[in-house]
Amino acid sequence: MTRRILCFGDSLTWGWIATPDGAPTTRYPASERWTGVMAATLGSGYDIIEEGLNARTTSIDDPVDPRLNGSAYLPTALASHLPLDLVIIMLGTNDAKSFYRRSSYEIALGMSKLVGQVLASAGGLGTVYGAPKALVVAPPPLAPLSDPWFQGMFAGGQDKTADLAKHYRALASFMKVAFFDAGSVVATAGIDGIHFTAKNNFDLGNALAGKVAELFAPAA
Repeated sequence: MTRRILCFGDSLTWGWIATPDGAPTTRYPASERWTGVMAATLGSGYDIIEEGLNARTTSIDDPVDPRLNGSAYLPTALASHLPLDLVIIMLGTNDAKSFYRRSSYEIALGMSKLVGQVLASAGGLGTVYGAPKALVVAPPPLAPLSDPWFQGMFAGGQDKTADLAKHYRALASFMKVAFFDAGSVVATAGIDGIHFTAKNNFDLGNALAGKVAELFAPAA
C-alpha cells in the first residue's frame, strides 16, 4: 500500500536558496529539498507530492499578487491529488509580514482554516475517497534580517514567528490533528534570515520522515 502525502507550503517547501541580495534566486534540487529528503528517508511505500509556492500565506490576500492566498488554492490542490493519506501544512512565515498586520494568534487562525479544508475534503468531485490526516508544522522563527527591504517587510516578524509554535500546538490539540515544531530541529540559517540552508532541509526532512512514520505506525 502506497501512502500519498501532500506537502503544502511556501518558499521553504519550494526550496528557495537564500542569497545575500534577497532575490532573485533559484531552488534546491528536488533531492535536497526537505520534501525530497523525507521521501528518500521514508523509502518505498510513500508518494510525496510538493505544493510549495513562494510568498504563500495561510488565508490572507496579498495586496499585489492574487495567487498567494493558501486557503483559496488548497481545496483545488486536494481535489487534484486525490487520493491522499496525509497533508503536511507548513505555512505562517509570510503571514508575519508587516503589511498584513496579523498577530501570532491570527496567523494560527489562518492555519485553522486550512486544517478545516483538509478535514472536510472527503468525497471531493464525485469520488469515494475519505479525508486525509493533517499534520500542522510550525516553521522555525525568522533570524535577524540583513537586507533593508526584508527588514521592512518583516518588521516585528521575529517575535510573531517565535510565538507560532505555541499557537499551532494549541490549534492542533483543539482540532485533533498532528503537530510538529520545525524549530525543535532547525533554526533558520539561510543568509537572508528567512530561508533554509541545505543542512536545514536535510535535518527537517529526516525529522519529518520520523513523524510521518510515527503517524502511520500500526496501533500497538
